[in-house]
Amino acid sequence: MHIISKSNLLNISTTYIKSEYIHKMELTMTSLIVFIVIILLIAVFAVSIYNKLVTLRNRFKNSFAQIEVQLKRRYDLIPNLVSTAKGYMEHEKETFERVIQARSQAISGLKAASDAPDSDAAINQLAQAEGMLQNALGKLNVVVEAYPELKANETMTQLQEELTSTENKVAFARQAFNDAVTSYNTYKQTFPPVLFANMFGFQDGKLLEFADSEAIQEAPKVEF
Repeated sequence: MHIISKSNLLNISTTYIKSEYIHKMELTMTSLIVFIVIILLIAVFAVSIYNKLVTLRNRFKNSFAQIEVQLKRRYDLIPNLVSTAKGYMEHEKETFERVIQARSQAISGLKAASDAPDSDAAINQLAQAEGMLQNALGKLNVVVEAYPELKANETMTQLQEELTSTENKVAFARQAFNDAVTSYNTYKQTFPPVLFANMFGFQDGKLLEFADSEAIQEAPKVEF
């Protein structure tokens, strides 16, 4: 009969304990590595989504620049329009004042929207101001119809053509902006970007809809 000495038994126990310890450490390290890899993958995925959200948001913010260019051109034409009309319509002071006031508010709205094209409040301010300006110009147009000599004026005819051309460009620029906003919103609201968008502070973009949007989309003719 083989008798195991105390020293051998101690060695066997020590070896077993070491083996178990090493095994547990290996499992712990493996779990830690897997956890780190998962975290890294999530981080890479989140960064990718963040970058795309930034790209799409910048795209629609940059596209607003074209709207700004065309609206500024439109606002520049209005004083010339009023100045020309005043020579024939001396008793329509209130009509002219409405147009000038509406233009001033539209300029303020454009500045607000230009500074923050991703702001709902700024876009709404511009849309409302544009609606007021369209209304004021429409009333001016009705009054001008009663002055045949003004309608035949060469300067007024040229302003009519420039204003019509500008309205066309506004319509195209606004459509491009709204398309870019829609692309951004669609991506932001899909899964999984929706999980990260709010966490990163991304808000839905606001479509630019004028009160007279249907008329603008049809490129209205301004007849004087």
